[in-house]
Amino acid sequence: MTQFSFNGEKIPFESGDTVAAALLRSGKSVLRTTRFTGEPRSVFCGIGHCYDCLVSINGVINQRACLAKAELNLNVESQKGLNG
Repeated sequence: MTQFSFNGEKIPFESGDTVAAALLRSGKSVLRTTRFTGEPRSVFCGIGHCYDCLVSINGVINQRACLAKAELNLNVESQKGLNG
């Protein structure tokens, strides 16, 4: 099975999936929280324009989950705001 890690949990994905698609299919809708109020954010536009789906991938912050290709053994983490 192909999978990556999201906040320490294994997430399966199918060939061609984005990180966001695999997370949504697995029931993970909150990808980050806002910096000051902690409001949950998820995939909004799905095409990389809104930046609501920002996550950290392999330690690199501000990656758009809707554009990032799901790959074996990625380490994806939620972010708080825009600074990780």
